[in-house]
Amino acid sequence: MNPMKTVSPIRISSPLFSGLLYSFSMMTIGTIVTSLFLLLTSTQESSLHTLTTIIHAVSLFIGGWVSGKRAGNRGWYHGGMVGIFYFILIFLVGFLAFDAGLNLQSLQLLGILFASGALGGILGVNTQK
Repeated sequence: MNPMKTVSPIRISSPLFSGLLYSFSMMTIGTIVTSLFLLLTSTQESSLHTLTTIIHAVSLFIGGWVSGKRAGNRGWYHGGMVGIFYFILIFLVGFLAFDAGLNLQSLQLLGILFASGALGGILGVNTQK
């Protein structure tokens, strides 16, 4: 029996899908850290809206950066598209699970997510090897 010398790594070639995967991974980690922070400290839940907006923005920045780096060009476009698709998925979950509608706060979140993803995409393209 011959041992395998190398194993080919799984690489997601789509910049949009890889950016979304990284964004949702970072969102999950950020949500767990925030939950532990709220549990272990005396922080009020009234600051939760600000914390979730920061988590989404940082997650999208990282997802946009990965997307721009994978694309190699038009980083603002790829990062912005990651932001838009991320918003659509978050909005669908909120709509289907909690009956949340489209309002001014969700449109502000869309703008923040698009800008954060686009900025991450711009920096991702410019950090090529």
